[in-house]
Order: sequence, then C-alpha cells, then structure tokens
Amino acid sequence: MRRPLASDWMHLQSLILFVQVDVNHASEIDAIFDSISYDKGASVIRMLQSYLGAERFQKALASYIKKYAYSNAKTEDLWTVLEEETGEPVKDLMTTWTKQQGYPVIYAKLNGQDLELEQAQFLSDGSSGPGMWIVPMTACCGSYDLNKKFLLKGKTDTMHVKDFAATQSGQNFWIKLNIDQTGFYRVKYDDELAAGLENAIKAKKLSLMDMIGIVEDSYALSVACKQTLTSLLRLLNAYRHESDYTILSHVTSVCLSVNKISTDANPDLSSDIKKLLIKLLLLAAKRVGWDPKDGESHLDVMLRSLLLIALVKLGHEETINEGIRRFHIFLEDRKTPLLPPDNRKAAYLAVMRTASTSNRAGYDVLLKIYKETSEAQEKSRILSSCPDKDIVVEALNLMLTDEVRNQDAFYVLGGISLEGREAAWAWLK
Repeated sequence: MRRPLASDWMHLQSLILFVQVDVNHASEIDAIFDSISYDKGASVIRMLQSYLGAERFQKALASYIKKYAYSNAKTEDLWTVLEEETGEPVKDLMTTWTKQQGYPVIYAKLNGQDLELEQAQFLSDGSSGPGMWIVPMTACCGSYDLNKKFLLKGKTDTMHVKDFAATQSGQNFWIKLNIDQTGFYRVKYDDELAAGLENAIKAKKLSLMDMIGIVEDSYALSVACKQTLTSLLRLLNAYRHESDYTILSHVTSVCLSVNKISTDANPDLSSDIKKLLIKLLLLAAKRVGWDPKDGESHLDVMLRSLLLIALVKLGHEETINEGIRRFHIFLEDRKTPLLPPDNRKAAYLAVMRTASTSNRAGYDVLLKIYKETSEAQEKSRILSSCPDKDIVVEALNLMLTDEVRNQDAFYVLGGISLEGREAAWAWLK
C-alpha cells in the first residue's frame, strides 16, 4: 500500500488517480489507467475486504460472479451485490473512494475516555483539500484482541474507548488505528497517543505491518508539515532495538530521507541530526557486524548490507574506515572472506566518501574494477557517489563514453551524492 499512498498525496498526480473513470473509446484506456491507478484500486478493495471480513467478502463476490456469469456488469452492480449480501452501505462507501481523487488523513485525539476523530484530505504541501470519505476504520487498544470496526461517515466522530478497552492508563495503554494498515489513509496521533505507540513499539507489542505503517505515516506527515521533525525523530528512536530486516528497511529509508531533507532545509542542524540517525541504526549494525555468521538467515545478510551502506551514507567514520580497510585487503586478494559480495557496495561507497581531486586513488581503482567486471550497474551508481564535485562531473562525463552502456547511464545519475547534486545539475543543463 506504500506506493499508491505515496503517489496519491501529490496535487498533480492525484488529479489523474480516480479508480473509476468513464471510457468513451478503447484508445483512452492506456492514457487513463496506469500501475498507480491499479495499485490504488487494489488497496481500496483490500480495505473493503478487511472491513467486511474475508469470509463475507468472498461469499458476496461469489454471488456476484454467479449472478453475472456470461453477461456484462457495471461497477455499481458489484457494489449492489456486496451490499445486498453483507447489509453494509457498500455503494455509498465505495463511491467516495472510486470517484474521488486522493485520500484522507485521520486526526486522532484522546479526550478523557473519548477518542475524537477528524478527517481531511491529505496533500503533500500541507494544505487540506475539500475531499470527504466514508472511512472504514479499525482500532485496537492495548491488544489486538481488543478491537473495533466502525465507519467514519462525516468529518468528525467520537469513539468511546471504554466500549472496547479494559484500561485507559499506564504504559500498557495504547491505541492503534488502521490495524495492519488495511485502510487507505494516514493517521495523525496527538502527543499522548503517539507516546503510547512509542512504548508499544519498544515493547514489540505491534504487528510487523503496524510497525512499518506508523513510521511511514509519521514521515509522510512530517514532509507535509503536519507534524514536527522532533516528533518524527522521537518516534524513530523507539526503533533503536529493532532487529527485523523488513521493519529496519523502512526505518533506514526514512532516516536517509530525513538526512537529505535536513541537509537541504537546515544545514546548521544537519550534523546533529546525522548523529541521532547514526545512533538509531548503530545498535542493529553492531549486532550483525561486518562478518557473516554461521547459520545466519538471508535476511541478516541483507540487513548487514542495508545498515552498513546507510551508515556510510550518513558519514559514520568508524564504518567508513573499516570499509576502506577491508577494501584494501580485497585489492590484494579478490577472494578474501573479509569482503564478501554482499558487503562490497558499502566498502566501495566508503572509498568514494574519501576520494577527491587531490586524493583520487580510490576513484581510479574503482574505475578500474568497473571496467573489469560485467556487473556494472552498482559500480556505475557508486562512481558518482563521491562528495567531491569535480569527481562527480568526471563520473558524469564517463556516461558519454563507450565505457558506460546506454542502459546503465541512469545508474550514474541515481548515485549522485548530496554534495554533488548542484554540480550534476549544472552539468546536465
């Protein structure tokens, strides 16, 4: 669900993201529908299935297929059958999702024993559009066994926590809306609810999908200026003891994005923010280390590479120095166990972080390796990752030669370092 949510919060993109569109001629289909439209459609159907329940949804869908077998049917026919079979207002509900662009953000605020909810259209520039949805809401309180489903039909509504929760206080109290991220919406929690979720994350009380969903929502809200960066950093800190690859892949992605944004927005604070992000990832990185372990899972192998690369990109000196050390050993012995293939990208990036026009030995060696190997994609990306602007331009000029295959040229552009972006833009112009 991450991709359609990310794509459908932009002003320009959301203008075309109607799931249901009238087609007057077959030639219009390719222009109207794309992978984002299909992803959004699938996500909305998943939300409906979750709200109705898998068994009820399947039985109703079977009735629809049987009723319209060997005949034509319209979208409204599907909603009608689902409504008749389940007794839920499916047609009104789905119309708000299929004939309307974008999606909502749900603001959740705890007021005594009441959970106050308010919806608004979510847009990346921080504004609120006129959209209004019938939102299938799910919520759990302190445990997935204590859960509730309901429809948010208007702009605001209130849910009584005591209706499905035994306790409303203490560190074990938390409320998670959008259980397992089955709903196509973001959630913005007030400070009290956010603190409860941070405790639940630390105590590993949440499902994998919810662990991912919370950090993705928080990042999106911060980018849209609907939440402070401080709140996002505090949430990220709750993941410090996490060891799951899937969760940490999302956390790492958010950390690198935060680093990029903070470097652009407030260079004076970027150094301190980098230190916080490094501290967040370092515990998991030390657990997996540089060296493979007997019997470790393939996810740990992937996690090691993920974390080492992230720490190098964040400028962690210890990781960079160790990567350079292992790289020099690798140059003497290409079969050394100290730098297995899964770790080489981190070492290559570490070398490039210290390369410059006055110290270009690392760049020249990597360029030699690039020319010798048939696996050129990652090498192309690495060559332009140097912070030295002159080296970046040299790597870009390499794209115009026979050394870089045409199909690999975009990898060079994709690997531009934060420091080299202005030089790359000037070169491109």
